[in-house]
Amino acid sequence: MSKNRHPLIALLLALPLALSACAGGGNSGSQDAYAPQPQTLQIYSSQHVNVTKALAEGFTAKTGIKTQVRDGEDASMGHMIVKEGDASPADVFLTENSPAMTVVERAGRLAPVQPATLAQAREGLAPSSGLWTPIAARSTVLVYNKDKISEADLPKSMMDLADPKWAGKWGAAPGGADFQAIVAGMLAERGEQQTRSWLEALTKNAKVYNNNIATMKAVNAGEVPVGIMYHYYWYRDQAGDKQGSANTALHFFGGGDPGAFVSLSAGGVLASSDMPEQAQQFLAYVTGPEGQRVMVDSGSMEYAIGKGVPSDPALPPLDSLQAPAVDASRLNSDDVISLMTDVGIL
Repeated sequence: MSKNRHPLIALLLALPLALSACAGGGNSGSQDAYAPQPQTLQIYSSQHVNVTKALAEGFTAKTGIKTQVRDGEDASMGHMIVKEGDASPADVFLTENSPAMTVVERAGRLAPVQPATLAQAREGLAPSSGLWTPIAARSTVLVYNKDKISEADLPKSMMDLADPKWAGKWGAAPGGADFQAIVAGMLAERGEQQTRSWLEALTKNAKVYNNNIATMKAVNAGEVPVGIMYHYYWYRDQAGDKQGSANTALHFFGGGDPGAFVSLSAGGVLASSDMPEQAQQFLAYVTGPEGQRVMVDSGSMEYAIGKGVPSDPALPPLDSLQAPAVDASRLNSDDVISLMTDVGIL
């Protein structure tokens, strides 16, 4: 019997997260518990709500397939899917950062993505496993206060921030999935010893903030001269009132540096999906020209990953970032959390 025919089981499993139903006849608004609607594609998403909503609505308008979105956070949602197992109502999982997807991948919960869908992504972005696909990308950057530090005095590498001379002079949000994805890239590319040493230095050198936006605002206010974050927060603020970034600029490390890490937002189809064909259709739409344009037009300022689809013109080209070559299938959020806990960050 279909999992969508057991709303009570889904309800009991889902109490911690709220529902946001999108498109094609689904109920709108939030509820205290998640009740999957029958014959409706269930999208578990830790991507930005406005992006997921736009993609779901665009897909329904194109195909007539109803969708329902359950919002959550990267790590908690990935582990919840694993815990739900075959009983999970989820058909599709979308993440902000790919380490949340690899949690589900390592648990054997994903179906292979159709080759034609994987082929829609730019060369070198799809994971070697073929079990999920990138849907968007975001670059690690150094945001700096132009009045507090000159470009010539910026660190040459993100690894340089471990030097005692940077004590109290940089900020980050190590408790967030974004920063933990950056560390996952470092761990995969530089290994456990170098990553541990860098994290140990972070506990002494960095000022800790709640999230990327708070980090950017702290740099803008001159609390610290530089901060580590993702690019799109700055570009979104610059496209708006600039209240959080007026005094700042971005530095892209390049050269394969860990500070040039490009994190992929991921999309996967659950092996236990009741609607596998429609789930594959959704991923094909998201990574295809229409879905990628929807993502770009959403104003998220993330990079488009689809071949031939331009990102917002304000962004430096994705292929100019010189990101480190890291197989996204190797990124392990559990190892990162364990390491960060061991050194006393979490």
